[in-house]
Amino acid sequence: MSVVALAPDYESKVEIRDLQKNFHGNILVFVHWEEHLSFCSALAFPLPPAMPFGALVSEVIAPHYAAHPDAGKIDWSKVIWSIDGEKGTPDFNASLEANGLHHKSLVRFWTPGLSGIVGS
Repeated sequence: MSVVALAPDYESKVEIRDLQKNFHGNILVFVHWEEHLSFCSALAFPLPPAMPFGALVSEVIAPHYAAHPDAGKIDWSKVIWSIDGEKGTPDFNASLEANGLHHKSLVRFWTPGLSGIVGS
């Protein structure tokens, strides 16, 4: 996050702790299931850049959202994806890196026909 200091001689003494070098080769990926307010914000995961996008879905996203009553109804072939603000269809066989994910990327997804508990 950028900061604009009011003092012209300001120097930050804060050690930034979420730099990629601090994640042991992983990248921090944020994931958010849109229109499902049981999850108020994106979930963060440290993941290897070589992980296939399909594994992100099956091994990370699906299990972490499994408690939601709509989770079992998701048709993953119809999900609408956005990676860092760009909507598109990720290649499930390609790596996260090949799909354009980098440190602190935001993956958002919408599930047509499912819009929260009882449409909330």
